[in-house]
Amino acid sequence: MVIRDADPARDAAACAAIYAPFVANTAVSLEEEAPTAVEMSRRITATSERYPWLVAEIDGALAGYAYASAHRDRAAYRWAADVAVYVDEPARRRGVGRALYDALLTLLAQQGVHTVCAGVTLPNDASVGLHEALGFRPVGVYQRIGYKQGAWRDVGWWQLELAAPDDGAPAELVPPGEALLRL
Repeated sequence: MVIRDADPARDAAACAAIYAPFVANTAVSLEEEAPTAVEMSRRITATSERYPWLVAEIDGALAGYAYASAHRDRAAYRWAADVAVYVDEPARRRGVGRALYDALLTLLAQQGVHTVCAGVTLPNDASVGLHEALGFRPVGVYQRIGYKQGAWRDVGWWQLELAAPDDGAPAELVPPGEALLRL
């Protein structure tokens, strides 16, 4: 398995294809329309300006992807990020999600991100298990927050501290490309 930075031109179509079944067939994603390859390319480009977007390849084929995004817009939240991972059906239960998250969390720590959060539409035992195996702790549930597939959906939130808190002001975040050079 190879984990690398996503290339919008090279990877957008495969990322869109991996994500589409989560949108169309499940409540895992609360999006109602699967993004096109063009939209996925735009998302990869925009996200990569501030956070990593990683892909996993197995035998030359994209098996999954993971990325971070801003937790909230207000400046004081800049040391927190939301994270997500999606794995293609044939690659599940092969360690792809864990490998992607291990690499993503390492990069985010190198950038100076202090806390990461993950939202999981419930029920989703596989996602909850992955997050908790990586040390994420449950912090709350938004009850009946989204309506999809004929039912109201709860979203659970998990949180992981990447750095121990201290009394001083944190350093400004390092851009993703610079964090990669520090590994």
